[in-house]
Amino acid sequence: MGYYLTLGALLGLSAGLAPGPLLTLVISETLRHNVRAGIRVALAPMVTDLPIILLTLFVLSRLAGFHGMLGAISIAGGFFILSMGYESLRTTGFDMKLQDAPRKSLRKGILTNMLSPHPYLFWLGVGAPTMAKALDEHLFAPAAFIAGFYFCLVGSKIALALLVGRSKALFRGRAYVWTMRLLGVALMVLALMLFRDGLQLTGLLAAPQT
Repeated sequence: MGYYLTLGALLGLSAGLAPGPLLTLVISETLRHNVRAGIRVALAPMVTDLPIILLTLFVLSRLAGFHGMLGAISIAGGFFILSMGYESLRTTGFDMKLQDAPRKSLRKGILTNMLSPHPYLFWLGVGAPTMAKALDEHLFAPAAFIAGFYFCLVGSKIALALLVGRSKALFRGRAYVWTMRLLGVALMVLALMLFRDGLQLTGLLAAPQT
């Protein structure tokens, strides 16, 4: 169970710190209004992601006996995580361009997250297959994965909202760049694991003997 907690935390931290529409809005709201507005945006995934999780779990439950299809989904998830890792490795800083950001920060964050393809791609290709595998190990393992993921996803964005109110230089500093690059390496390793699982499910790679 600790493995899935750690895995969820790694993925959540990487997603939370990676440049993207939601992080841009967190920073924009913080700078234009206040830290509280940025925190409200950071909480948006807690509202938007539950229907996505339930939908992807339902889809995968219909495919439970189709190992080839599940393997293909796992391989697709591997490519998604690989692209995340590649982008993290290429990080040189965060573009601080600000756009007009109306008030009602939580509503803006919800719409931004709902209209982004990343949550859907993540939960279909990575999150839901991982939870299905976790369920085979322990009843509470999927809950540990979700807890680790959202604690670090939302927590990292809240932490950045608090820090950006003090210094814009944070996002061009060496600490941010090297944190993202280390996360990129970890994501590359995770992508290889997803490729392995996918190849085993499709029968292209022999599963280890137990």
